[in-house]
Amino acid sequence: MKYTPVLQPATLLKRYKRFLADLALNDGTEFTAHCANTGKMTGCAEPGFNAFYSTSDNSKRKYPHSLELTQNILSQLICVNTAVANKVVEEAINNQVITELNGYEQLQSEVKYGSENSRIDFLLTSDNKPACYVEVKSVTLLSETDPHSGQGYFPDAQTVRGQKHIRELIEMIEQGHRAVLLFAVLHQGINTVSAASHIDKKYSDLLNQAIKKGVEVYAYKASISPSEVTLSEKVAFK
Repeated sequence: MKYTPVLQPATLLKRYKRFLADLALNDGTEFTAHCANTGKMTGCAEPGFNAFYSTSDNSKRKYPHSLELTQNILSQLICVNTAVANKVVEEAINNQVITELNGYEQLQSEVKYGSENSRIDFLLTSDNKPACYVEVKSVTLLSETDPHSGQGYFPDAQTVRGQKHIRELIEMIEQGHRAVLLFAVLHQGINTVSAASHIDKKYSDLLNQAIKKGVEVYAYKASISPSEVTLSEKVAFK
């Protein structure tokens, strides 16, 4: 996924009210940008971090600028716009980067499914194989105790919604379909992904149950720059 035009640099002053962030330019100009991230953004939005933002040409937007990337003290770039995860995953599926998802003829997004009234991120279908339900999660939480370890976690906060999604994936397996939980790693410092049992034990336990029932779990890491975010390599989930 290319940024057109290329993202512009700034300094992050603070992130607040979940959807807002104050940024400053090199000349001292300060402004408020939209922040498309409902999570805690632990370790991703500290005051003083380098930041990169996009600008919309939609004159009706209250905040024309959007915070897209931050850069931590280890100089690792982090994509904090959670909407990017689905975009790069769809691109990667179409380009056959995610080999486990190759061989399907149709791709649909945001399809209603399950008994809990959910929408699956991607539904892959072909005439000659079971339907494949793909749920995408964005991973940006790097180990706080050892940031040099490359260990990433999901979720970064307790997630009732995430628990529901796992139950729905299990239900698809029970109906004879294929179900995949795909972690899109949007943090340059993360090389391994694990369920964050220390944050949401119920989510971790549900995920273990899902794996035993046949839900497949994969993690793919993105290459990140102010000009492009692209899923580029498979990393370990353990």
